[in-house]
Amino acid sequence: MADFLQSTDLDRFRDALLGWYRRNRRDLPWRRTLDPYAIWVSEIMLQQTRVTAVIAHYNRFLKRFPNVQKLAAARESSVLGHWSGLGYYRRARNLHAAAKAVVREHAGVFPRTAAGLQTLPGIGRYTAAAIASIAFDEASAVVDGNVERVISRLSGCTIASHQIWEAAAVLLENEHPGDFNQAMMELGATVCRPAEPNCLACPVRSFCRTRGRHSAGRKRTRQVKREIAYALEQGGNSVRLVQRGANEQLMPGMWELPQVEVPAQHKLLFSLRHSITVTDYRVRVLSVAGELAGTWIKYSRLAALPLTGLTKKILRRAGVIE
Repeated sequence: MADFLQSTDLDRFRDALLGWYRRNRRDLPWRRTLDPYAIWVSEIMLQQTRVTAVIAHYNRFLKRFPNVQKLAAARESSVLGHWSGLGYYRRARNLHAAAKAVVREHAGVFPRTAAGLQTLPGIGRYTAAAIASIAFDEASAVVDGNVERVISRLSGCTIASHQIWEAAAVLLENEHPGDFNQAMMELGATVCRPAEPNCLACPVRSFCRTRGRHSAGRKRTRQVKREIAYALEQGGNSVRLVQRGANEQLMPGMWELPQVEVPAQHKLLFSLRHSITVTDYRVRVLSVAGELAGTWIKYSRLAALPLTGLTKKILRRAGVIE
């Protein structure tokens, strides 16, 4: 790693990467602002979630909670309801808690340094550096999976985590740290991809020691396949739902359709697939004869409830919600 950094013309590397980024960067909504609140929301949403899945949720979330004060004042159920579909609901709860901390302890103004941002719930080293560099021009390097892969391939060897952060700090362009950090992430996301790097399109290929030969990635986790069934019971402009317990490990307090067994007499309405982390579900939606546990919820109330992502998917398929 040290040999790679010492032998690299850092100014030429930075110029090549930044020039490429400014010509080729994707037009993403959070790149059109320097508002730390909007950048923070995007960074939390993008954790463990694909960019394409985040865009629509991001726009809807900011429309409902346009600033940190609105988010801090909202009920948790409302925050979870507008987060629904992104999964990993602990992120939404931490987002809400951090908004309250910004309003209560910082008079509604975000800390301007990575160190200060890390004092807020749910903001770790990467997220703090991303916000501080993009919103406040602090020279803080970021390391996510994309940056780690780029640096590992550039160096041609497997590198310890602390060395990746050290290398990212050395490579960082201090005059435009926000753009540079985003350029490193963009390179990893669109060119220096895990399985099929497009080396011919890489703006820094002349600095790379592997040219795609080094995978620099962890083995993909094998998907577990499961079958599950839910009852869809409607009547009087209402649908029957159940609420998960407050102490549930997964999605506590969220609302969903009643889960049922699959006896032969139940009528199959439709099937769909749904993935959560490493589990790939085949979901059957049934019309069930007989009384079920749960609460009748009017269609008009559904938008305000924290529904699980799978429940929203089923209700959209059934035409209950848009």
